[in-house]
Amino acid sequence: MATDHDRTGHPADDLTARRLVERYGSPLYVYDLARVRAALEDLRAALPQPCRVYYSLKANSHPDLVAELRRGGARAEVTSRGELAAALEAGHPAAELMYSGPGKVPAELDEAIAAGMRTFSAESFGDLERIGAAADAQGVTADCVLRINAAGAPGQAGLRMTGGPSQFGFDLDDLAEHGARLLVKGVRIVGMHFFPLTNSRDEDGLVAELAQSVRTAAQLREELGIPLHLLDLGGGFAAPYATPGERPVYGRLRTALTAVLDEHLPGWRDGEPVIAFESGRHLVGDSGRLVTTVTDVKNSRGNTYAVLDSGINHLGGLSGLGRLLPLSARPLADTGRPADPADDLTDGAEDREPVTVTLAGPLCTPADILARAAELPGLRAGDLLAFPNVGAYGLSASLLGFLGHPAPAEIVVDGGETVSATRLALRRHGVAPLTGSRTEDLTTMTETTTRTAPAAADAPAAPWDATFETLLLEALPRLAAKGGLRPDTSLKAAGLDSLAMVEVLVRVEETYGIAVPDSELAADTFATPASLWRVVAALREQSVGSA
Repeated sequence: MATDHDRTGHPADDLTARRLVERYGSPLYVYDLARVRAALEDLRAALPQPCRVYYSLKANSHPDLVAELRRGGARAEVTSRGELAAALEAGHPAAELMYSGPGKVPAELDEAIAAGMRTFSAESFGDLERIGAAADAQGVTADCVLRINAAGAPGQAGLRMTGGPSQFGFDLDDLAEHGARLLVKGVRIVGMHFFPLTNSRDEDGLVAELAQSVRTAAQLREELGIPLHLLDLGGGFAAPYATPGERPVYGRLRTALTAVLDEHLPGWRDGEPVIAFESGRHLVGDSGRLVTTVTDVKNSRGNTYAVLDSGINHLGGLSGLGRLLPLSARPLADTGRPADPADDLTDGAEDREPVTVTLAGPLCTPADILARAAELPGLRAGDLLAFPNVGAYGLSASLLGFLGHPAPAEIVVDGGETVSATRLALRRHGVAPLTGSRTEDLTTMTETTTRTAPAAADAPAAPWDATFETLLLEALPRLAAKGGLRPDTSLKAAGLDSLAMVEVLVRVEETYGIAVPDSELAADTFATPASLWRVVAALREQSVGSA
């Protein structure tokens, strides 16, 4: 079940981590792209072929990891505007993405469809109707797979997603009783989506779950006539979290599941249906670790506490609820550090006598505990500790905004080479008033009837001149592919990344003879054509007035 890809504690890795801390400071995450490639290769070898693999960005949306998986042939599954933006930034074609999740609202559906997305997982009749309304309003058809909340629970997992009352998916009896509600304008049903469990180390249980999903899909196609061109069987592939260990390799899954597919869906080898799987933690979990510094060691009423410069704000926000404990850290090896005979603090931490210690973070809350009763060599201020296997659900699942500490640096390496060094930052932006009353907006977000597109006469007229429209269409070709410019078009969804933003800014300033001040270089300014034009028009008026 194990691979040799987990090198937690390898001296070369520790030396790299120490050098990165010296250069970028502490705490920091280190992600290794070589391990991401190895995980994708192992997973493909474990799955029936041919198949499609989706990477679930909820595990870690760092663009370098997402881009590496794209280069390896994995597609992306997103569940939010932020994940959609990350997938597009990493180079994924919007048309190849899958949009999932039970809480999709009209505004995010509008943005996803405007960006070019066409494949969605529908979780309920209301969700299906909202997807159809958003697609129809833009004159397109959305392909939808129906997420199925199937009965039964043969497998064991870290977390069960369906099989009982759930916000996830259609109950089988609802589909049988209300199948006519699947006929929604703007939607084409193309298949089914299952994801009953996650983080399953029990291979027999995982095979049983996937096999049951195949049988259920075949039965629903036969009995209810639900089309089955795409069958997303979900995942459940495990990885250790913040503890030493190796991700499992599922050596029997491919043979067992191939036999089930041949029996119940004999056309699958020719792509009818296309078989898809999803994975998050299994693909990136063992690629990352968090390196943190001991800032203080104290004794309190017989207990030893080591205070770190990183806590639940950086590693697994659910640990604040006790959900992810216990976590495990170990001192970095001192390999490569020159010893100073005059300084006894340079001896390797791994050579000291073990002590039972609580690892606490820097936050002003007793919940900020990363490990209790940990057996570690006697720690001292300045020691470096590493939490392994946190490439998934590490920083992205943490209480990043709590108490305002800066985010750790995130360093991506490939072998011994540093690929990128970045840091997430929380920024506060102004929020424009809602278009209607708060009650009206909430009603729109929760309604389950089909919305219709506004009449053309009600559409706001473009406030800009033809030169501005030409400028944007040339800088963002994706806008032209969508049939022109609207005042509320999302520029980010149309490909306005940091490089494109610089190009647009330079061309605007040169074309209109203005200088956009730093105070206007905010996301709100570049959100839509209308918001950018308001700034341009105001600066032009000032320029004319001063002349």
